[in-house]
Amino acid sequence: MPSVQALRRRIRSIQGTVKICRAMEMVATAKMRRTQQRALAGRPYAEKIRQVISDLAIEPRIKGKTPPLLEKREVKRIALIHIGTDRGLCGGLNTNLNRTVGEFILEQKVPVTVITVGRKARTFARISKLDVRAEFVGLGDRATMQDTMPISRIVIEDYSSGYVDQVYLAYPRFVSTMVQKPTIEILLPVEPAKLPPGQIAEYIYEPDPLSVLNELLPRFVEMEIYHAVLELIASEQSARMVAMRNASDNAEELIKSLTLSLNKARQEMITKEICDISGGAEALKG
Repeated sequence: MPSVQALRRRIRSIQGTVKICRAMEMVATAKMRRTQQRALAGRPYAEKIRQVISDLAIEPRIKGKTPPLLEKREVKRIALIHIGTDRGLCGGLNTNLNRTVGEFILEQKVPVTVITVGRKARTFARISKLDVRAEFVGLGDRATMQDTMPISRIVIEDYSSGYVDQVYLAYPRFVSTMVQKPTIEILLPVEPAKLPPGQIAEYIYEPDPLSVLNELLPRFVEMEIYHAVLELIASEQSARMVAMRNASDNAEELIKSLTLSLNKARQEMITKEICDISGGAEALKG
């Protein structure tokens, strides 16, 4: 059994860890609500813009004039935007996403080039020796559309020029405070949503439907990437709050166990001293 001094040092060290975990949990809790609201608020906009693109894509006046971002071609190279966190201490969030990305890349029969967002995604790509097209780090907890524009620009240019034939988006989708689902979905070519029969509205587009569609598609790509970053931030804060709470609970359980061991060690030490005193007294009597 460790000595009393060693046990006391371990208890003090773990108590310091508990304080740090509690502080990080409080910070993550304060940020979590705001980030969740931003992520959830972006979903209706994404659905609506996809509906507008669906309506435009079936316009009779653009038949035979497929915009570049809607064009489907033989897949010879795939681009994957891997969106991870900049910091750790958020449970298995990055591990689960990295595993999903790794399985996706192994399933492909064509080369895959990766655009990493976040230090954890960059580290995974380097360790796995992936073909990295670009790296982005330091978006922070308050990322804006302007912060994600360079990512969108690279993706749109690579697809329009024919460098890649498909683009996928990998990110943790926020489901609830306890659940963040690793998600991989196709970004390019844009897949218009299928409208139910009878729900095709007649709109007047100026200057013409094709011009509006060509202008709207890049905005849609930019919005999808930005919304994926918002989903990541919400997932990160939720996962960190849960991880820090679990770490604090486990540390407190460990402190209780060490305290019990400390009390036993002290009792053994006291018992031994009493025995030594008693033995010495008996020896003096003899």
